[in-house]
Amino acid sequence: MPTAAVLLAPGFEEIEAITIIDVLRRADVDVRLLGQEEGRVTGAHGVRVEVDQLFSDAWEDWDLVVLPGGLPGATNLRDDDRVQGLLRRQRDAGRGVAAICAAPIVLGAAGMLEGRTATCYPGFEDQLTGATLSTEAVVVDDGITTSRGPGTALAFSLELVAQLCGPAKAEELAAGLLVG
Repeated sequence: MPTAAVLLAPGFEEIEAITIIDVLRRADVDVRLLGQEEGRVTGAHGVRVEVDQLFSDAWEDWDLVVLPGGLPGATNLRDDDRVQGLLRRQRDAGRGVAAICAAPIVLGAAGMLEGRTATCYPGFEDQLTGATLSTEAVVVDDGITTSRGPGTALAFSLELVAQLCGPAKAEELAAGLLVG
């Protein structure tokens, strides 16, 4: 069974986080929610989500680490040394990383976008250090997947399913969700 860690910091974008979690779980991906602190994390619009474990306790080998956007969620992730360490371990192991909306700034700060094509929510492009910028809804480049924002969360999530479970599973889910 594929595994994914979704990192939640206070101020995360709820549409993105919940869509990612829901779609990955529908595909039978073992999804764990990691947080800066134990208990519940409050999103940018007041939705509270229970986390499974702390960033600092996350030593598992994830197939994919996913960063939802939102403010100040994305900046909270960017400025957390535990997140930077987790991302470095993920990159060094050659495993996937994905970020949506403002969260690609976390990858930019980690030096993970150098020489890669990436996208983000408009206005954050200057923080995608070293990236070739795109305005596509979802961009995949060498194990890093980025996306634009809340309106692209479903397409982003289905792309992650295709990566973890294969295109047929993503197409099956898309049909069941009446996408397309």
